[in-house]
Amino acid sequence: MAQQFSGTPQIKTRTAVLLFIKGSSAPVVLYVENAQATYEEIQQLIKTQSPTLLEKEGTGPIKKVSVFVNQISAVALQDEQYV
Repeated sequence: MAQQFSGTPQIKTRTAVLLFIKGSSAPVVLYVENAQATYEEIQQLIKTQSPTLLEKEGTGPIKKVSVFVNQISAVALQDEQYV
């Protein structure tokens, strides 16, 4: 019979914003407070394709990212599970 562990950790989910930069093989993973709002803001900026400088501060390993909007090829949201 399988034994149930009473101290199983709670699995939480966080959402990351992925920035795909032209000429880069890996996306930039940015953790922000409101990922959905950041995603929508970057989507609108990509549609304009203006040479605007995008600066965002993150809460994860990357503390701040600065990139020209016309160098962003795509943006995506990714849900990640952690303990």
